[in-house]
Amino acid sequence: MTTYSIDKKHINCLHECMAQRDNYEAIFNSMNEGLFIVNMSGIVMECNDAFYKITDLEEKQVLSRNIVDIFCENQKCGLNVAVVHTMQTGGPCQEKVMNIIRHDKIRIPAVFSTAILKDRQGNKKGIVVLFRDISQINELKKKLSERYSFHSLIGKDRRMQEIYSLIEDVADTDANVLILGESGTGKELVAGAIHFQSRRSEAEFVKVSCAALSESLLESELFGHAKGAFTGAINDKIGRFELAHRGTIFLDEIGDIGLPVQVKLLRVLQEKEIERVGEARSRKVDVRIIAATNRDLIQMIRDKKIREDLYYRLKVLTIEVPPLRQRKEDIPVLIDHFIKKFNKEYRKHVINVSPDAMDQLMEYSWPGNVRELENALEHAFVKTRSSNLLPHDLPREIVQNQKQRLHDRKNDNNLDRDRIIAVLEQSGWNQARAARTLGINRTTIWRKIKKLNILPPPE
Repeated sequence: MTTYSIDKKHINCLHECMAQRDNYEAIFNSMNEGLFIVNMSGIVMECNDAFYKITDLEEKQVLSRNIVDIFCENQKCGLNVAVVHTMQTGGPCQEKVMNIIRHDKIRIPAVFSTAILKDRQGNKKGIVVLFRDISQINELKKKLSERYSFHSLIGKDRRMQEIYSLIEDVADTDANVLILGESGTGKELVAGAIHFQSRRSEAEFVKVSCAALSESLLESELFGHAKGAFTGAINDKIGRFELAHRGTIFLDEIGDIGLPVQVKLLRVLQEKEIERVGEARSRKVDVRIIAATNRDLIQMIRDKKIREDLYYRLKVLTIEVPPLRQRKEDIPVLIDHFIKKFNKEYRKHVINVSPDAMDQLMEYSWPGNVRELENALEHAFVKTRSSNLLPHDLPREIVQNQKQRLHDRKNDNNLDRDRIIAVLEQSGWNQARAARTLGINRTTIWRKIKKLNILPPPE
């Protein structure tokens, strides 16, 4: 942020201009910052054009009035205290924050500075107050801060910013959405953000874990059933689609739905109606469908496990949530979020993560993504007795990963081209077997083979 203050240049200019009124007014009114002068009694004597533009006040509301009556609710307001200080000491007050109350009662956040104004003989003549409107800066800061999170999603990575924008775009429509991503990346949170950002937010957000139910149970859960439809159906049951009427249904792990249920789901998408199990009549439903999966649906279409027409009905818009290992810059932001969360839950006062522990968290690959990071930090919270999370507080797999990386780096320095080729030849060019022989992991040997441009012999 640019710092503004009243320096000797401003004061000297004003001093000279006191003797040259025309030049004084020209400079006075050419400034972008609001500026006004009060006498030694706190009465406003002059204001520049920027002052009136920023405050939306008129001359008759300002001139010859005390600053307390114009800007303050009492004598202790920041501006009055600063002006009195400058009057008494002759010293400036710089970069103080205040709220300017316009005549329409709107409060404008501003930063102001004060300086003493003297005549040529050095006598105090009044106080110069320079201020600038920071409402736009505050709004920009707010927006930037908000973009570190969006509803329950956390992340400032470029791809997360794109997801936030996609959510805003699709939320205003009833388009079906397909969310792709590995387990633990936050697909359910994306679905929830779409619902709560949309005009359907006042209705139900119904979640269904398709992988957790057998096909027969899933059909009954989704569409409901009539009394006597099957053994144990002693009453009519409303299905999840009816519960989500006028709202949103989230079908998690859509790739686990069997073909018979897919046919019924396709009918909901096309006709906006369902039939309860064991019932002949159709029921209209107004539901937005959001589906998610960590599986390769294109391959499942080739394998005849997913209907192609259902796939294209579901993916009007696709949102792909990146794995945590591809957005490492979000790890510190997520850690801050989880520290605040677990401090409340465990009534602890953890302040931060130690540098060594942070290094381990940053270097870990997070196969379980954000969910695994959350679990790892909760594990550390349970163990820690310090205000900082330390390496020994972290789960064993993260500590072991660090030890393996250090071991690999040490061995890596001793791996030359001839040694790698010799071990690869002994292992029949099997990289996994060669890595075990060398005491490194498979990723390390793959990286060295690529770096050294090692090619297997032609067959």
